[in-house]
Amino acid sequence: MNPEEYAWNVHERKCYENDQVILPSPYKLKILDDSEKRLELELVLEQLPQGQLARWAMKMASSFIALIDMEDEFEKQEILTQVREVFQARLDGRASAYELRKAGFLANKLSQQAQSQVGNYAARVFAQAVATAHMRGHAIVAADYAIKVRNLQSPDDLQLAVKERKGQIELASAFIRSGKETL
Repeated sequence: MNPEEYAWNVHERKCYENDQVILPSPYKLKILDDSEKRLELELVLEQLPQGQLARWAMKMASSFIALIDMEDEFEKQEILTQVREVFQARLDGRASAYELRKAGFLANKLSQQAQSQVGNYAARVFAQAVATAHMRGHAIVAADYAIKVRNLQSPDDLQLAVKERKGQIELASAFIRSGKETL
């Protein structure tokens, strides 16, 4: 794929052009995970242009939204709506990276105001998915936060983490098979 489709961020684009994309990427958080499945996911994600990658991340994150347990449900929905609008505008070329980053800071309010650890990390899945419309590297972090949520829901359950990774891989593979921007 051409470098402009691969990455919208100049740094990530240059890494791609110079064969400096390193896989597996280092973990940014401590999770119980199947590192082989994580690498398999990264290899699939590498095949997606950034627009599709961002859509994959948001679709993957959507199943975690209900777990965000803010005290004020109305405020939660307002934040989600505002952030999703900017995210979509970025994908459509109507919002700058700066505007997306501002929306990302707003999305972080969800984790700051969550009532539980599960809610906190579920909100981080969403915030990292949003950030994927700025930099590709946020996609695997969003996926790792999803694993963290599963770890919190069922500690020491590697099979649940593997099941989540398989779902992430299947969703990304479906984006590749569709060849379309959305599923």
